[in-house]
Amino acid sequence: MEIERINENTVKFYISYGDIEERGFDREEIWYNRERSEELFWEMMDEVHQEEEFVVEGPLWIQVQALEKGLEILVTKAQVSKDGQKFELPIPNEKLKDLPIDGNIEDILDQHFNPGQRDDDDLLLEEESLEFLIAFKDFEDVIMLSNRGGLDDLITVLYNFDNKYYLYTEFPEDLFEEDEIDDILSILLEYGYETQLTIHRIQEYGKEIIAENVFAVIRKHFK
Repeated sequence: MEIERINENTVKFYISYGDIEERGFDREEIWYNRERSEELFWEMMDEVHQEEEFVVEGPLWIQVQALEKGLEILVTKAQVSKDGQKFELPIPNEKLKDLPIDGNIEDILDQHFNPGQRDDDDLLLEEESLEFLIAFKDFEDVIMLSNRGGLDDLITVLYNFDNKYYLYTEFPEDLFEEDEIDDILSILLEYGYETQLTIHRIQEYGKEIIAENVFAVIRKHFK
């Protein structure tokens, strides 16, 4: 995949259909299967984050162009004022290309990344979710994290996928208050980062390393 950083808020990347298929996706399904197209997009965004430190915050403006041998995608972080009323694209018009956008993919991504347009039911489900997937570049980071206190009550599973480690974390609602969850997430993100890959993709294509009690198991074997 080729990545070009346009500016602080905009990145452009190109991925060939061959690369798409090597990642386990069918070139046709990404146009018609919402879940699979989202998985592919977030997998690409993970690579962009790693190479360019492009952090996704707030709504995104996305252009997708289908080329003969692949896809060219332009992603821009939108600027929203403090009162949430003003919505701008932080990129000059002359920097933008008039890329034809496929309606199906554009609708999928726009619905996924523009929370203001989502159904209230979708937002409610997200707010109630206490599950997170944290990615780590190196296993040593997971070892160091395991030595931090107050994490053993979490429900945890550790996976390996595409040369990275992924920690599935679930907060039992009866054990943690909201402030505690925020504090623990801050600790987790000191050592890893929240990935947008789905746990379903990790379970299907990754390898389960530790099935439960990840931190206790690591401390036992890596003192």
